[in-house]
Amino acid sequence: MLAVFTAVSCGQKQAPKALVLYYSQTSNTKAVAEEIAAKTGADIEEIVAVNPYDGDFEATIGRCMQERESGTLPEIQPLVADLEAYDVIFLGYPVWFGTYAPPVITLLKQIDLSGKKVVPFCTFGSGGLDSSVRDLKAAQPGAEVLDGYGVRAARMTAVPKEVDNFLKSEGFIEGEYVKPEPFPEMHPASEEEAAILDAAIADYPMMQGTKATAVASRSIPEGTEYLFTAMPQPRGDNPKMPPAKEMKVYVTVEEGQAPVFTQVIR
Repeated sequence: MLAVFTAVSCGQKQAPKALVLYYSQTSNTKAVAEEIAAKTGADIEEIVAVNPYDGDFEATIGRCMQERESGTLPEIQPLVADLEAYDVIFLGYPVWFGTYAPPVITLLKQIDLSGKKVVPFCTFGSGGLDSSVRDLKAAQPGAEVLDGYGVRAARMTAVPKEVDNFLKSEGFIEGEYVKPEPFPEMHPASEEEAAILDAAIADYPMMQGTKATAVASRSIPEGTEYLFTAMPQPRGDNPKMPPAKEMKVYVTVEEGQAPVFTQVIR
């Protein structure tokens, strides 16, 4: 596959111009944005909230809940970049409440990315890439929105290698990329396989009590990747809590390393 940024026909056709546009509160998404910009040579700009979410986790969640209940969105500073000048937009954000953070919602209501290739990337506690990409496709129906890249905040050390693989897999940079084989059909999880999921989520309080029901596995260059079907712990009688639903959990076991979960799809 030709890299997206490689001009063809002896330079007669101009290479697409790309912008990395991101919102970041804790600097995790910023780190991914800078990695993408460095590897692709794209321009980069931060989405800045006029009234920053500068509190701790609880303060941020509290403010978001108030904004959601009142139907308000945060104001953002005007962009410096002229989006019309770009063919490819790498759009980055943290996942809050299952989708992109509110400043990105504000931005998407102000702009039209029709005709452009949009490449989402995000950071999250457990998951949200899939749900946020669905929302992005709905918000920008005229754009070509790729499936994107996401990483847990607990796995930021994996970003350089994973971003490199992602960019190669999508043709944005040149280099060898080994595409994983599809997962085989799932089968009921054995005790040994269920123990792998238990070990992967042991340090994540919000998934305590989650039980594996089925699993599939495949070989990857670093070791083995598992895809679990799992059920969370019952929510009890609290009417404010949504009912427990089946989820998919991706777990990687690198050779000689403990299992880690990489993403949850609810």
